[in-house]
Amino acid sequence: MEGYAHLVTACAAFIGTHFLMSHPLRAPMVERLGANGFLGVYSLVSLATFGWMIWAFRQAPTGETLWPATDAIWIIASILTLLAAIFYCGSMIRNPAMPNPSPDAGAALAAKVPNGMFLVTRHPMMWSFALWGVGHILVAPRMDNFIFIGAIIFMALVGSWAQDVKKRATLGDAWRAWEGRTAFVPRLSQLPRIGWRLWLAGIALWLFATWAHNFFGAYDAGILRWIG
Repeated sequence: MEGYAHLVTACAAFIGTHFLMSHPLRAPMVERLGANGFLGVYSLVSLATFGWMIWAFRQAPTGETLWPATDAIWIIASILTLLAAIFYCGSMIRNPAMPNPSPDAGAALAAKVPNGMFLVTRHPMMWSFALWGVGHILVAPRMDNFIFIGAIIFMALVGSWAQDVKKRATLGDAWRAWEGRTAFVPRLSQLPRIGWRLWLAGIALWLFATWAHNFFGAYDAGILRWIG
């Protein structure tokens, strides 16, 4: 871990401030700053600490690669990142886990029938980050990536669990009913039912993200490894 103390500190600051502001500090901050003021401070701190993470990651030593990124690993990683893109697109459509639900969110949620990506999981955005992270660690298994991307994966999965706890407290039986109709761990068998539009949007996002790797010097990322 020598040489990674700065990166570890930045990751801890990002995760720690996020959870503090999302849970124990949220109510007093909203009371003092108002909802919009809280959202502004929350966004500013989140962006600042994430920017610190990125800067510390770029300054950290490039770790030793622990295993070779074979074609088989690239195929697995490409599938995971494609799923991540589909999950992310699905999370943007009528997501009850988004922050600051409207006052009638509980009543609407009580009657909501899962559709789209919510047939697969009730936390598609968080799982998109986790799947993206695992895919990238598989093809670049280095200590700097374990710390940086591991922090994102931790934030996504523990954050999902914390969201459930919080929503149970704020929305009560409506959220418990929603939990009963949905899954935390993705049910991949439901993917064929999400609709062709989500598949198309996810594939388009995945292809764009793969192409965008060119700007970071990763000319053989994803599908470009075989057709580039």
